[in-house]
Amino acid sequence: MSSERSYRDFDWWLLAVSLVLCAIGVLQIYSATLDTKWRDAWWKQLIWIGISLVCMWLVMQVDYHTLLGQVPVAYSICVGLLFLTFAVGSYVFGSKRWIGYGWAKFQTSEFFKVVLVLLVARYLSELKTSHLELRDLARLVGLVGFPMLLVMMQPDLGTSLTYVPILAIGIFLAGLRWQHLLTIVGLAVVLLPASWFLLRDYQKSRIMTFIDPQHDAKGAGYQVIQSKIAIGSGGLWGQGATKGLQTQLRFLPVPHTDFVFSTFAEEHGFVGVSVVLVLFFLMLLQIVQNAQTAPDREGLYICMGVAALLLFHLLVNIGMVVGRMPVTGIPLPFLSSGGSNLMSIFILLGLVNNVRLRRFGN
Repeated sequence: MSSERSYRDFDWWLLAVSLVLCAIGVLQIYSATLDTKWRDAWWKQLIWIGISLVCMWLVMQVDYHTLLGQVPVAYSICVGLLFLTFAVGSYVFGSKRWIGYGWAKFQTSEFFKVVLVLLVARYLSELKTSHLELRDLARLVGLVGFPMLLVMMQPDLGTSLTYVPILAIGIFLAGLRWQHLLTIVGLAVVLLPASWFLLRDYQKSRIMTFIDPQHDAKGAGYQVIQSKIAIGSGGLWGQGATKGLQTQLRFLPVPHTDFVFSTFAEEHGFVGVSVVLVLFFLMLLQIVQNAQTAPDREGLYICMGVAALLLFHLLVNIGMVVGRMPVTGIPLPFLSSGGSNLMSIFILLGLVNNVRLRRFGN
């Protein structure tokens, strides 16, 4: 593929929106961590952005059909990394999710999202059928469910749940029979109540807090209550950068990660929040548009898997900070501090661009 054609067909709009969101995230991380022990988080985020852009560019250089051919190897490596995390990983906030040293730690479960997008695309495109058979659905659920189980054992319920939309959009596009859909719904109705007994105490506490935030107002419910106060105090225009009272007076614990949206809403108000949501909406539209112009089913599945994952992150994170969903530890893409999630998201955007660059063949 010539460099001239790559330059012309590259999705510059998608890159521009993602970089604007990253810039907003860096500024908000700086504001949220001012005069705290995390005050250097903003420049670390800049480093991660640079690394992520390089990763995106590298992924774009290899035809996505070649990447699809390496799915079994990538799947095995990621499973091995999850087991390695159990063996030598470090505990952070009670979960063993990271491997690495110092600030250069990697959350191995984040990179499984990339592999699962490719796995679902390859598996479903190879079926060559208009509807999914039950045995094919069961195999795919098993392939996705195994790493989900490993991640849940870390324990990291939030990241494991992000694998679900990748699977869901895939089987929906592949043609899910209504009989199978009813079976899935029936199993969910039976298994969800039973899953309560498999949850850890802190996870049960989060669900109880979601139902009644005052249940443990000074414990599990504290952060959600303070988050809602921060968002409400933002008003129309916000209190201004570095001037949010809830944020700067440290009522919000760890305000630069999963609850960064709360600090942004307090300091930039309804107008600022609306701008960010519009940017996310435009990004999702652009990814779906790339799916519509994909040259084959594999490309369609890849783009729609990325769109479903980003939408899930967005809905769950914002729903969490406004008290409409239980706290699950799912970060807000581009805005939350953290390298692993940012790298995985940019790699996924690289896959979307990979599909776009090959719309007209090589």
